[in-house]
Amino acid sequence: MTVEPSASGERIPVRVLGGPTVLIEYGGLRLLTDPTFDDPGDYPSPTGRTLVKTAPPRMSAAELGPVDVVLLSHDQHADNLDHSGRALLAATPRTFTTPAAAERLGGATVPLTPWQSAELPRPDGGTVTVTATPALHGPKGSEPLVGEVTGFLLTSADLPSVYVSGDNASLELVQEIADRHGPVDTAVLFAGAPRLKVLDDALLVLDGEGAATAAGLLGARRVVAAHCDSWAHFTEGRAEVVTAFTKAGLADRLQLD
Repeated sequence: MTVEPSASGERIPVRVLGGPTVLIEYGGLRLLTDPTFDDPGDYPSPTGRTLVKTAPPRMSAAELGPVDVVLLSHDQHADNLDHSGRALLAATPRTFTTPAAAERLGGATVPLTPWQSAELPRPDGGTVTVTATPALHGPKGSEPLVGEVTGFLLTSADLPSVYVSGDNASLELVQEIADRHGPVDTAVLFAGAPRLKVLDDALLVLDGEGAATAAGLLGARRVVAAHCDSWAHFTEGRAEVVTAFTKAGLADRLQLD
């Protein structure tokens, strides 16, 4: 799908590598979301169920090459950080994540609380600002079970903004982000509609319809759909995302790869 440049003339390169793993090239930096590079297999979950990975990544960590920054929504679930992903963190200069994940992971992880920002030097002498955005990995009150998660906003003086939702299921929080920072140029939205029986099958991450609603709230020029393939517990896939965006009249904004 062809994506037209933003008003600033800049088109931010964004590539989905499978599951929640997305490569973003921004201001001369290579930023990677939630690294998952293992082959298909079974993984235990803190919630007691087994997570089944059904497809390999579209490229290996070795093929990917060096990464400057990892944007890690959370570490407690293997569909957001697997064994190979943990190895990649050890080789990455900096990882932004939640305070709880930073405490568990140590190393070069940097904790960010919602709306807290950190600055990164660009190779050309400019600055990229990474701001943590609030996220909720399920319905209100589910935090003790599902754990802490975060999203991210990337901004720079001469570049269009990029929002990464992380494993967020709350449209109220999307509205809060839109009120503070909208419209955003590119929204990387995690979907897939995973559900959990112990939470009465409530959504843990947005479904296709919710992602389309989020795109509208954010005023996003381009939406990159991630976290909607490669895992058996996702109850929706790419087809459902396309259907929802088409129904909402937003299909021309959608990027799947």
